[in-house]
Amino acid sequence: MIGPVLIFRRLDDTHLHLAAIVTGQGPDQPDPLIADGIEVAAELLTEIDETRIWRYSFVLERGPNSGYRFGGEYHPVATDFDGDLRIGFVSCNGEENGDLDRDGAERNAMWMRMDETHHANPFHLLIHGGDQVYADEVTHGHPLTEEWPEHVPERVTDEALDDLRGHLRRGFLHRYIKTYSGDGFARMCAQVPSVMMWDDHDICDGWGSLDADKLESSVGRLIFECAREAFLLFQHGATDADVPELFLDPTGTTLSFRRDLPGVTLLAPDLRSERTKARIMGEAGWAAFDSVRQEVSDRVILISSVPLLGPRLSIVERIMNAIPTMQKYEDDLRDQWQSHAHRAEWQRMLRAVLDMENAGAEVTAVSGEIHLATRATLDGGRRPVHQLVASGISHRAPPRAWAWALGTFARLGEAPLPGHPIRISPLPGQGTNYTAERNFLMIDRQGASWQARWSLEDSGVTPSLSI
Repeated sequence: MIGPVLIFRRLDDTHLHLAAIVTGQGPDQPDPLIADGIEVAAELLTEIDETRIWRYSFVLERGPNSGYRFGGEYHPVATDFDGDLRIGFVSCNGEENGDLDRDGAERNAMWMRMDETHHANPFHLLIHGGDQVYADEVTHGHPLTEEWPEHVPERVTDEALDDLRGHLRRGFLHRYIKTYSGDGFARMCAQVPSVMMWDDHDICDGWGSLDADKLESSVGRLIFECAREAFLLFQHGATDADVPELFLDPTGTTLSFRRDLPGVTLLAPDLRSERTKARIMGEAGWAAFDSVRQEVSDRVILISSVPLLGPRLSIVERIMNAIPTMQKYEDDLRDQWQSHAHRAEWQRMLRAVLDMENAGAEVTAVSGEIHLATRATLDGGRRPVHQLVASGISHRAPPRAWAWALGTFARLGEAPLPGHPIRISPLPGQGTNYTAERNFLMIDRQGASWQARWSLEDSGVTPSLSI
């Protein structure tokens, strides 16, 4: 079973508000959680077969020493947010095929390293930037989805869909339990509050970039519905009843959110719920994002699940679409802001970022998704907009030749907005634009100064980058 997994809710003047998720077998309510000497009872969120998902909602007093006790174990939590601040960023916690059968020590090596890093110098917050689980295989083992997405049944009975619903809910539950109980992750996430935004593998590979007849089929909508339920439960400790309080769109059409720390605004646009082959965000997503970006803190961390700043992938996209054997990768390229199909929307987002910069905020985008580490800047404004890419925490790195090829395209340059060139650069201490090693990111505020460092599996920790 899993838990507790801490979920960041909000800060007020005196307290840090948290949720903690645990699972259990059978009907018995789990023992209370004890926070600042107060017993907190568990609230049942839902039940999937005989597994129950429970939530504790509690507060910890802000200050140098705080924590809670659960199951006989004390978990210290860093709650002193006013001075120096430490934020971690991870993405791509799994692989498309056979992820749950991997050796745990190999799979979770970087989680264990991050846990060691935390205990030496605690993180205040952990941002999960997408693909927290790789759910692609949940469709296996059921006749309606065994060949998804290559084959989608045209006519499906309600009884068959109900049976598929049970199969998918069990599949997502199993994925989250196995992933969240991994060494390193379990210890880290019991002590560091998390904020999470999903990407395609939390649903299925390429969700939103597949053909419309697949996405809008009864089977496709059910896959999305079950993935969304699991996302709310395990990544936000929530159900649909909590959506108006936790997300920017009270209808839940988009699950974009904002969280605030002293001097820092986190903005996480939902790049999946409304995605189609022709758009990244729909009307609800843009309305939600535009409603909050006008009044932000001096520092903005923009959580873009796919890299906001990247090379001229439209060239690669056109070449691959012209080669029949490569067309199966179309959805991977269509996923990117840099796709030719999304160029106008990409320009709209870049203008929004520059608007925040021009209004006085310093914007840093953090992204995952590409299974490589890199950085970039959007220049030509009041100051450079930095992008930091850390991907993936457990997904094994692609061949170095792929990193070299992507770096070659990066050298072509890109400027979707005239006068604002995008520059891809190596990590500090690295010689190539893309680093093919598993990794995680550390962002530190010390006084008024902000720095970023990557922990790389083979090369170790990079020198600091001033952001």
